[in-house]
Amino acid sequence: MSDKAMTAAEIESAIDRLEDNNDSLTKWMLKHRKNGMIHGLLKFQAKNPNLYQFLVFNILSNCATVTNFVVLWLSTLLFFKNITQPFKWFIFDYSKPSTGGLGGFYSFILAYVCAQIVNYFVQRDVVFGAEFGKAKLFWYIVTVVFAGIVSVWMPPHIIAFLSPHIGNFSATVANICNIIAQVVINWPMMKFVIMK
Repeated sequence: MSDKAMTAAEIESAIDRLEDNNDSLTKWMLKHRKNGMIHGLLKFQAKNPNLYQFLVFNILSNCATVTNFVVLWLSTLLFFKNITQPFKWFIFDYSKPSTGGLGGFYSFILAYVCAQIVNYFVQRDVVFGAEFGKAKLFWYIVTVVFAGIVSVWMPPHIIAFLSPHIGNFSATVANICNIIAQVVINWPMMKFVIMK
């Protein structure tokens, strides 16, 4: 929309045009548009569609973030707790004791995979309302694999650097860095290539 102030009729017309969106969140909000807060969100979306979508992408990515943290913590505390032998392969270096060794590597991979499964459905259905075929699925897989390599490569370096200063909390900080890296990688690919 333009920068000029919109009249109430123009705002309502812009909100009506949101019915063309395929995402389930917008469809739900349109059904409940009489609610003042929801109507306010619809006005914001109509006036700032790209900013709205970026904010919803990040807010709903927290479903994947929560999944990522829960699986990471369960993996390191329960599932792979006793698999601590040093592990180094290709660009992945989990050889220092603070990284958790092979169990740390498994934990980050499992957390990432589970989070991406959740993220796929949330972003496809709720944020973008996308339907796509094999070509788009190919780019989604390429993006997820690339982000996954970054997400498994980065933690041991962050943990090794931070562990002397913050101890075991360094794995959580490494996971936060992973999440930021994933947004930087995933948002442009999903917005402009995969889910458009």
